[in-house]
Amino acid sequence: EEHINFMLSKIPMGRFGTVEEIAAMACFLASDEASFTTGFCFDQSGGRAVY
Repeated sequence: EEHINFMLSKIPMGRFGTVEEIAAMACFLASDEASFTTGFCFDQSGGRAVY
């Protein structure tokens, strides 16, 4: 639990992503809606990955 709270404290949105949120991105990328999308990095970290 201590590790989970530490990780949550580092995520600006204050929560982990849900399975549904990750699945939605996978479905989008596999769909025709993403047919013009190339060479992009989709960050689903809730803002944790700051470059």
